[in-house]
Amino acid sequence: MIRLVVGLGNPGKEYERTRHNAGFWLVERFAQANGVVLRKDPKFKALVGKHRDGGWLLLPQSFMNLSGQPVQMLAGFFRIKPEEVLVVHDELDFPPGTVRLKQGGGIAGHNGLKDISQRLATHDYWRLRLGVGKPPAGTEGGDYVLQKPPADERTAIDAAIEKSIALMPQILSGDFQAAMNKLHTEEKNPEPVKPAPEPEKASGLLKSLFSKK
Repeated sequence: MIRLVVGLGNPGKEYERTRHNAGFWLVERFAQANGVVLRKDPKFKALVGKHRDGGWLLLPQSFMNLSGQPVQMLAGFFRIKPEEVLVVHDELDFPPGTVRLKQGGGIAGHNGLKDISQRLATHDYWRLRLGVGKPPAGTEGGDYVLQKPPADERTAIDAAIEKSIALMPQILSGDFQAAMNKLHTEEKNPEPVKPAPEPEKASGLLKSLFSKK
């Protein structure tokens, strides 16, 4: 089971709509949908709430590159194992609208994941990866994630968030394979229906033979 859900982002108004805060967006929306109030807890340096199923929701308020400290402190206090932790974060390797669930693996230069892995001394926590797209040529990844996505990309990210929230009951209960099967299945557009060809017009002779007078 998942006992701790961590959303990654940066605190402050200037960051709240940037790509790097995609993890915040999902956890905030999940909390709102489930009546969970996220309150600032100075002890954990984070916004913290408790889900009705007993799991904790956490939004570190220590900035992205120090995300691991709040995670380490809360997980240690409540004796939560790394494999019982789900970290929700932005992912440059996927286009907006794509979401993937996995356990462990590389961190691909993500500063939040880097700090969490160092603090927990393992990569073996779960990750929910929200695609935000690759930066255009000439733009650094660090600059790109601190920009606001255009409206069409934000709409796609929001759709991925809604899809993820619908599957959170399976994820929290530990039914990871069922959740992955649904998250990783892309909805295919049906083949367009081609209009039936119009019947050939009868020649003048046939038309005269079969037409009613």
